[in-house]
Amino acid sequence: EVQLVESGGGLVQAGGSRRLSCTASGFSFSDYTIGWFRQAPGKEREAVSTLTSGSWSTYYGDSVKGRFTISKDNEKKSVYLQMNSLKPEDTAVYYCKLAGYSDSDFKYHEIWGQGTLVTVSA
Repeated sequence: EVQLVESGGGLVQAGGSRRLSCTASGFSFSDYTIGWFRQAPGKEREAVSTLTSGSWSTYYGDSVKGRFTISKDNEKKSVYLQMNSLKPEDTAVYYCKLAGYSDSDFKYHEIWGQGTLVTVSA
């Protein structure tokens, strides 16, 4: 069973930085997209940044371009989100998501982490 565990959330002042981590266990996907989504109070969940295997192409939402950077460590089966120049509107629960085809059953799966709260104070 694939599990995703996020960490790194907390309280940060506007203009500050925070690094989120997502570590996967039980992971056996050859073709997948992994990344970060967020959901602010009263708003829909939105994509923040993702990585797609193979080409390792990246996606960034317009609101975070130039401020956030996604990276990975294959050995640690982890993906990171470096968040700089944080704004109060970045306050949200940040979720890690893995989507792709499992090497074990060849079926498409979407797995979400439990989320980690980032609060940016003005």
